[in-house]
Amino acid sequence: MAKVSVIGAGSWGTALSKLLYTNGHQVAVWSLIEEEIRMLREKREHVSKLPGVKLPEGISYTTDLREAIEGQDLLVLAVPSVYTRTTARNMSPFVKEGQIVVTVAKGIEEGTLKTLAEIIEEEIPRATVAVLSGPSHAEEVGRGLPTTCVVGAHTRAAAEFIQNVFMSEVFRVYTSPDMLGIELGGALKNVIALAAGMADGLGYGDNTKAALITRGIAEISRLAIAMGARAETLSGLTGIGDLIVTCASVHSRNRRAGMLIGQGKTMQEAMDEVQMVVEGVYSAKAAVTLAEKYQVPMPIIEQVNQVLFYDKPVKEAVQELMLRDRKAEHEDLLWDEE
Repeated sequence: MAKVSVIGAGSWGTALSKLLYTNGHQVAVWSLIEEEIRMLREKREHVSKLPGVKLPEGISYTTDLREAIEGQDLLVLAVPSVYTRTTARNMSPFVKEGQIVVTVAKGIEEGTLKTLAEIIEEEIPRATVAVLSGPSHAEEVGRGLPTTCVVGAHTRAAAEFIQNVFMSEVFRVYTSPDMLGIELGGALKNVIALAAGMADGLGYGDNTKAALITRGIAEISRLAIAMGARAETLSGLTGIGDLIVTCASVHSRNRRAGMLIGQGKTMQEAMDEVQMVVEGVYSAKAAVTLAEKYQVPMPIIEQVNQVLFYDKPVKEAVQELMLRDRKAEHEDLLWDEE
């Protein structure tokens, strides 16, 4: 049995707390919001973000960050990506040398272009930092539906420790040394999911979505490989796997926000209606900046940015994508006569 604290009590943190407790671990959940902690204690359910998922009586809840961190074997950082830096900074005084912190959020910091693991390592240099990601909606994990993820870490020992803590008959975990690839796949797929949602909002069909998924993973892979990630990672759970589920699922907040934009709402109106953090909106600008930095073409992500931040009509963005210059699908494949 491990002593685990989940830092962040949103839908994902709540679902993971149930999974970890069911796995036989001692679990505490921290939130900055007193009303949220009171609700979880009294209702044993996150009424607004994960309705219908009943939480075991043995999980404890606290608003005291020191209490949540000290003496724990594993810290699961589950706050939205935009709050990762401030939360890590507040955690830092209480984290001991070598204490394991695994981030389970997905995003890239707009100003610095850092991944979440890089942010945590910067704010808590004494921690052992890892990342857990993959096609894993909280609504399904909370209900105990079979799910598979991948954990990335700098050392095999850290990855396998986290693997053992999370692994169960309904939650299978693989390991990988490619933390960068895992994080880029998890963050950038949210931007493509916004595009998929926009297409749904316009009433387009399965052909359009399949095109966005396949060309989207091509864009993500080009950038990730240019940054030093491994191609194998992007063809796996946190690349194509996470992209498929986020573009197609009714649970995807990014797809839902994109759908509302496709139906004519502004970015802010869509985010307000979703009532949860839409990670793709925050990652979109960072993705374009990274594409420029590494000189990688990312036409879908560029058009998403035009729609989000420059009021470009969604139909016009689709037309520009369809009418781009003719190209080969894979430039490195040669014809027999060449």
